[in-house]
Amino acid sequence: MTSEQRQLRQTLLFLRTSFEAVQHSIAGRLNDPLPCWLDTSMLSLLSRELTRCCQQAKPLFSPPVVEQLYIASQQCDLLLKQCPGVLSSALCYRQLAAIMLPLSSALQQIDTPAKRRWPWQRG
Repeated sequence: MTSEQRQLRQTLLFLRTSFEAVQHSIAGRLNDPLPCWLDTSMLSLLSRELTRCCQQAKPLFSPPVVEQLYIASQQCDLLLKQCPGVLSSALCYRQLAAIMLPLSSALQQIDTPAKRRWPWQRG
């Protein structure tokens, strides 16, 4: 794995963790019928970074990885178009899951070098 690939993989891990943290912040309000009011400036920042990662991934990773990143980016754009105040907390929570699922899939498809894996993961 090249240094560019490693750096992009680290950024994708950061994005995945960030979206997960946002989702966890909503979890306590899942039964709340009021609209969800996410911080759209933070979500916009994450969206821009995800879009940048999609563009950078094209020459670095396989087409299935790039496709998963594109799906995550599209889901994030959809969430931004509905924020703030259009979605309930439960729908917002599910929309965040729709971003994280392809992100996780892309990360799983990116090979981690054997020397960086945990001993029980090495094959």
